[in-house]
Amino acid sequence: MTDDTIGTIAIVGAGLIGRSWAIVFARAGWQVNLTDASSEARDAAARLITQGLDVLVTAGLMQNVGAVHERVSIVSSVAEAVAGADIVQECIAEKLDAKREIFAQLDQLTAPTSILASSTSAILASNFTAELAGRVRCLVAHPVNPPHLVPLVELCGAPWTDPACIRRAHAIYASVGQVPIIVRREVEGFVLNRLQGALLSEALRLVGEGIVSPQDLDKTVKDGLGLRWCFMGPFATIELNAPGGIGDYCARYGDFYRRIVAEPPNPRVWDRDTITRIVASWGRQPEQTLKDRSAWRDQRLAALRAHKLAQPEPQQ
Repeated sequence: MTDDTIGTIAIVGAGLIGRSWAIVFARAGWQVNLTDASSEARDAAARLITQGLDVLVTAGLMQNVGAVHERVSIVSSVAEAVAGADIVQECIAEKLDAKREIFAQLDQLTAPTSILASSTSAILASNFTAELAGRVRCLVAHPVNPPHLVPLVELCGAPWTDPACIRRAHAIYASVGQVPIIVRREVEGFVLNRLQGALLSEALRLVGEGIVSPQDLDKTVKDGLGLRWCFMGPFATIELNAPGGIGDYCARYGDFYRRIVAEPPNPRVWDRDTITRIVASWGRQPEQTLKDRSAWRDQRLAALRAHKLAQPEPQQ
């Protein structure tokens, strides 16, 4: 296939991420072969995909749900799923041994031209592809949960991944409506989770030291930083926060940020005592409440995505 041709994707793992990837590719016109080692997961997949599609319809992000369902085939084996696949999206458990096992299987079952991509959040491709004959076609394609509502996908190859494979993957993900970025070299956590980790660590420090409640910290992000960051990244944000742009902002506030960065790191903010205090302050939520809030989150994300798509991007 060429980079701009609709093709076939095999998705291995029918959990939340795998089902979401199925929606992404099927709504873009691709044939989707979805499988899972669990028969329960396979049996539930169609119903749960329908729930995800309903959210998109409500937000006005799509209309023809029936056509999407017709493009999704739920199959019982990996071999059946990958037959004729142009790209394979692995979405199994976040365990290194399991990644090694499934990628060895995929390397044997797929055509040499098939791209093999992992949805892993943190495991580097070099850790599970080193021994593969077809390792040059393997990479991480890390989505944000859930990818059918949040379009970013981080593409990160191992040192031996063919750059042409990454370029082809970039074109594919862009063609199905995602926003792919290229992580130029392997780094644990890739980009998004390293940024999230920095914010989380400081949040745990501020709450753990009694400076602010967890509820008020969340308001600081969702009603403060998050409103700007929804439309602009950190560099675009600071460019507009000083008359002379990024350089001017750094000149004005650099000393303040240097003092913060110079504060000794405190890895203990992730210790059990800190987490216990924060959970006690936040309050434990029943499982059904968390499910309801997840559904609410998806509805809000869909509405926000629809709004953003309707707005013009600023001129550079």
